[in-house]
Amino acid sequence: MTDNLAARVDALEMRIAYQDETIEDLNKTITAQWKEIDRLTRELANLADRMREAEHRALAGAPPEPPPPHY
Repeated sequence: MTDNLAARVDALEMRIAYQDETIEDLNKTITAQWKEIDRLTRELANLADRMREAEHRALAGAPPEPPPPHY
């Protein structure tokens, strides 16, 4: 019975070791994804700012629209 118990403990220790490795891999993946999300969020905000500036310049520099012809 002692051999059976030792085998079960060894099996559990191996499972824990693999689970720890899997958890660490998942943590690294999640961390990398959050960094990418943060980078993309900053880039999107930068592009939105540039778009607003371009629209403002286009509207400010455009001559007023002439009135439509009367019939």
